[in-house]
Amino acid sequence: MLGHTFRVTTDELKEIFTRRIAPYLPAQFEKAEPHPSGWGNSYTFKPFTGAEPKPEEPYDRYSKDLKLAYKFEDEFHGREVATEDEYELREKARHFLDQVYDEARTRWRNAKYVRDLKQILGNGEATAAWKRWEQAQRAADAAYGYLRKPEATPEWQSAVARLLDTHKELAAAAEAFDAKAERIAWAHKENSCEEGYGYVEALREAGFPEAAEWHVAEPEDYAPTYGYRAREAKNLQAQAASLIKSHEDDVAKIGRLSGAPASA
Repeated sequence: MLGHTFRVTTDELKEIFTRRIAPYLPAQFEKAEPHPSGWGNSYTFKPFTGAEPKPEEPYDRYSKDLKLAYKFEDEFHGREVATEDEYELREKARHFLDQVYDEARTRWRNAKYVRDLKQILGNGEATAAWKRWEQAQRAADAAYGYLRKPEATPEWQSAVARLLDTHKELAAAAEAFDAKAERIAWAHKENSCEEGYGYVEALREAGFPEAAEWHVAEPEDYAPTYGYRAREAKNLQAQAASLIKSHEDDVAKIGRLSGAPASA
């Protein structure tokens, strides 16, 4: 049984990769070399596109291979039991095959992450939707801020009506962006992993670093049934609804206390 660290000779490494695991290596695999640090190996692959099937080890095949099989499998199938040195070499081979596939899956997932983001963001619709939201937010803030100025008093009803117009656009802009953000959120959830790209790095590799500043919630926050927990939702529609309610409550309170009509 191998420990956390073990030694592999150059001849053993050659034996493992050219004879024992060669039939099971991913199509993108090119070569294995001892890592410059002296610990472990470094692996070279042809570039993944992300469109390939996820690299998966052929467990049902290589576990029965006489160059890789476990001792208990030889015993179970009535095959000749090999030496302990042979079983140790087989274990090393299985270990390196696991490593290759771990690395291959990380590289594939990175490529798929970038590919998915390019497909989502490449047509510019998400960028336009975010700019629309920012503009709508600025307009709502300005209209609400104006109501607190003395010059708004003579035209109170018109000023409130303009605020309500900005609320409609704010809600529409939030809905439009959330439709794009949901796809981004799922791309992140499906493709991110501890060993691979993070959200910011994937966006940068996809060519959209500015999108890291956008408000993208968890995928579950875009579910049609999120309304029953609306106070917990983190998407833009929930933010817009909260801001609109805050404005409307303030305007109504001002109207009650001052005797001014709340709207046109």
